[in-house]
Order: sequence, then structure tokens, then C-alpha cells
Amino acid sequence: MHVVATSGHVDSGKSTLVRALTGMEPDRWEEERRRGLTIDLGYAWTTLPSGKDVAFVDVPGHERFLGNMLAGIGPAPVVCFVVAADEGWQAQSSDHRDAVAALGIEHGVVVLSRADRASRQRVADVLARTRSELAGTGLKDAPAVAVSAIDGTGLVDLRTALDDVLSQVPAPATTGRVRLWVDRSFTITGSGTVVTGTLAAGTLAQGDRLELLGHAGSRTVTVRGLQSRDTSYASVEPVSRVALNLRDVAPTDIRRGDALVTPDAWPTTGVVGIQRTTGVAYTEVPEQLVVHVGTASVPARLRPFGTDHARLVLDRPLPLVLGDRMVLRDPGSRSVLGGARVVDADPPALERRGDGARWAERLAGMDPAGDVLGEVAARGAVQVQHLRRLGLLPGQDADAPSGIRAFGDWWVHVPVLEAWQDRLRNAVQALQERDPLAPGLSMGAARDLLRLPGERLLPHVIRGAALEQDSGHIRLPGSQGNLGPVEPAIAELERRLGADAFHAPEADELAALGLGAREIAAAERTGRLLRLRDGVVLLPTAPALAMRTLARLDQPFTTSEARQALGTTRRIAVPLLEHLDSRGWTQRLDAGHRTVVR
Repeated sequence: MHVVATSGHVDSGKSTLVRALTGMEPDRWEEERRRGLTIDLGYAWTTLPSGKDVAFVDVPGHERFLGNMLAGIGPAPVVCFVVAADEGWQAQSSDHRDAVAALGIEHGVVVLSRADRASRQRVADVLARTRSELAGTGLKDAPAVAVSAIDGTGLVDLRTALDDVLSQVPAPATTGRVRLWVDRSFTITGSGTVVTGTLAAGTLAQGDRLELLGHAGSRTVTVRGLQSRDTSYASVEPVSRVALNLRDVAPTDIRRGDALVTPDAWPTTGVVGIQRTTGVAYTEVPEQLVVHVGTASVPARLRPFGTDHARLVLDRPLPLVLGDRMVLRDPGSRSVLGGARVVDADPPALERRGDGARWAERLAGMDPAGDVLGEVAARGAVQVQHLRRLGLLPGQDADAPSGIRAFGDWWVHVPVLEAWQDRLRNAVQALQERDPLAPGLSMGAARDLLRLPGERLLPHVIRGAALEQDSGHIRLPGSQGNLGPVEPAIAELERRLGADAFHAPEADELAALGLGAREIAAAERTGRLLRLRDGVVLLPTAPALAMRTLARLDQPFTTSEARQALGTTRRIAVPLLEHLDSRGWTQRLDAGHRTVVR
């Protein structure tokens, strides 16, 4: 299916034209039909001679209903721009032209309606004026057809022109995330809540779970049923007019301007950086505006950064991404101020002096098509899924550009990564110089120092800084055996134990050497000593030497026999035997006997 919105001044015959093309009544309200004035959005559909299915969204032309008009053409990729041939270009025509230009619509047909009421020369003059007015829009080269919905003149040509235009519209993405802007919400007896909208991309299916982002916050809803053109479907692809029967939401909880999106696939933001695409310079517009995007109409506050860029603070968050088009309107008037394109869907907070100037400089240099490197550089490190949500990475598989290092689902700007590495290495080196006996910088201290956005980045920073990690501490490579000023005392103790492996020094002997608990612990970490309970200190080779002796004893053996065989005291023998038990080398059979485990 294709979706086409009508556009044009009040009383230009838009609804009559849709009625003639489809045989359906687009005006839904009795008041509309009675007054002959379209007030709200209308819907109708037909099949063109080529077989293309096309749905029309008929919008009001009166200036009082400009918001309804913008909600109708906002999600539509194609327009029928209607000008009455007998009345010619009107003030409201300019409003609709400005809206079409602001939204960047590039596909459409110009229709000169009520041609039966105008002479051939009049039609030619109106067309020339219309061409001149549309010269600065995407419809500057759109085909034009003079039509009379009353006598049928030009309807065949209009259908042919529509067919040709629709053939040139790029095919929408049928896979990927869904964002459906709601334009109607109502209740059907026996079915419950129903909403309608234009599905521009992605595929909807019965049973899908969607996230409702609305005026009252967010919640999860389920697609109970799915219709298009009054026909039920198991799934619907874009571009289509769809009606969704929703479970888990009351009709009063959803309304025009809300959005149904694929869960966890879209960012929601209340602040965006924008670039002017059409209209008045930002230095000349009021601070308080109304922003139209999709079907939403949201009050906003604009802070200009030059004539073409601004920071827009919305009254409520919306699911916006890079490249989204919006219309800016002065709430004190009914005219369109201009169009804008989202160039930063996740701008940084401006908290410190100079933040605004720095962000303005970056904003002015942003590529409207997206700047992945700039986005990552501005934040230091970004998760890939966040870049995808912002619309910077359209595909599922993407390689990190030059200047960015990828670590799993994180992309890190290389200068930021190098700064992290330098800071960590300097901290580790300073700690070792200050305290050679320290086991290294703890992981907790490293996290506090760097304040990384994700804990999984820390091991990559450690490796990149050429540091070693062991037992929850980070240290310089090759520093494990460096005991600084206590090295001579440890060497002397090693010499003594080398001469008598099981003659562990007493506490006063260790104190005489200047070795306290901290020094012994440092030597143990480097693999130079082995600490057993009750302050027994031996060489790391002592357990293996003990096993050679114990294996030659008659099995099982007593603690006293082991003590005598090892030539040591009970103070040393008991902790040593318990250590051998813990390693599974010996087994304690009862209170007085052990055996070597073969």
C-alpha cells in the first residue's frame, strides 16, 4: 500500500476529490458533512488501474485547524497539493506549502481542482503561480493535473500521475524497528481500544508487544488485532494505514500524538539539537514554540545558537532520532515558522561555563546525515545499541570507524581511551614508588579513579596500559618480586630456611630482621615465602620437601613421628600437616593419625 495526504487551502475541494477517486466519504463527522468543511483527519482508500493500493489521509485546510493538518501530513511520504483553479493561490496555500517544505516531502502531485469553474487561461495562470510558490520545495517538479471532481475531467490523468509518482517513492524498510504515530484512538464494542496511524517502516503483526510512549508516560501494550482498509491481517508491511486493536490499555490512556514503538529500540528525549531547514532564522523567533513531529504537537522552548542551529527543550519526551523532521509554529499565530531537522538527539547537559559555546561549535559542524565519530568523541564512550537507537547506525552489523576502538558492545574514542590508560598507569606507578610493599592498586580504587561508563571497560584499559591484574589488584609488569628496602631481610630469611627448611623463625627473630606482618605478606604475594597459621613462616618449597620425608614413614603416622622425621617442633609441625591436609596430599584419619594420599 501507499499513503497519500491531501494538502491545500480551505474549500479547495480536497474531500470532494478524495470522494471522486475512492467512492468513499472521507469526512467522518456529521458536522463536517453538514457544513461542507473538513475539521479533522479523514481516511479513504482505492486501487489504482496499475493495481497499486493507495490510502488517502484527507486534512483540513482552514487555518484554525492547522494542527490537525500537520498531524495528517506529518507521517505521510506523498501529498496531493490541491489549489482551486477558480480561486487560485490562497493564504492557507502558503501555510500548507511551508508545512510540506518543513517536513521535506519530495513526492507528490499538484492538483488544480474545480477546473470546470475556470477557463483554460485561468487554469494556466493558477498553475504558473502555484509553480512559482512551490519552487523552493520538494514539489517544484511535481506533475500537475487539472481536475473536476464534478464532471470527472482529469481523474484518469490524476490516477496515472499518482501511479507514476508512487513508482518513484523509495521502498520502505520492512524489517527493523517500528514507530507508529497515533492519529486516532477510539473504542469498538466487543473489541476495546483501537488506534490508527500510518506505518512508515517496519512490520506489525498480531501478538506483537509494543511500548506506548504517551502523554501519561510509557507502558507495554499488545496488538490484539490488526486491520488495514477494513480488512484483518496477521501482519502488515509499510507504507500502510493500519488500525490496531490493543490489549492492556484504555482508550482514555492513548491519544493523537502518542507513539507505539518497538520496545528498547528507540530513545526518548526531551531535549534535541536542531538545524533550520526552512523558515525564519532562529534569532528572530519567539522562545516559546509549538513543535509538530509525526502526529504530535508539543509546546517547547527554543534557545538559539546562531541563525541556523538551536537547542529545543520539549514539554514531554518523544521518540526522536537523527534526521527527524519537525515543524515549528508560533503559538500566538496560526502560521508555520519553519522546518527543522534533528541533528543531535541526545545533547549533553550544559552545566558549566563554556559548555554552551563548545556544544554550539560542535552542533554547527555536525553532518546532517550523522557523525558517529563526533557522537562518540563527545561522550568518550558509547554503547553501540545507543548509537543505533539514535539513528546513527541503521544496520545491525557495523564496523567502528577510524579513531574509535570497539570493546564488545562499547565504542570508545581513542584519545579518551589513551587518557584513561595514562591516568591508570600513572596512579599504579605512583603507588608503587610511594609504597613498594602495596599489592597494587585495587580494582575499586581504579574504578573510582577513572569513573568509566561501564565496568566491562576496565580490563581493556588495564591491558592497553600494559599493566597486570591479579587477585583484585593492578600493578606494573615485573614488579611482583620487587620488595624495595626489605629485600635484604627477606634474602637473609631465605638463606636461613634454605639451610634448615623446617626451622621457622620465632616472632622475635622476624622482628630483629625488621619483618612484620605487612612485609611477610608482601613476600608471600611475590612467591618468596609461605605463611601458615600461628605465625609460622617457611619457604614455598617446604610442603614438597615435607612430603618426601613423610612418604618414607610407615603409614599411617602420628604427629609426633612426623615432627621427629622433619626435625622440627610441634609449633611448626601441626600447622604444616594441616596445610598438607588442605591440599589433599595427606589425610587425617583420627585425632592422632594421618596417611599420605597415594
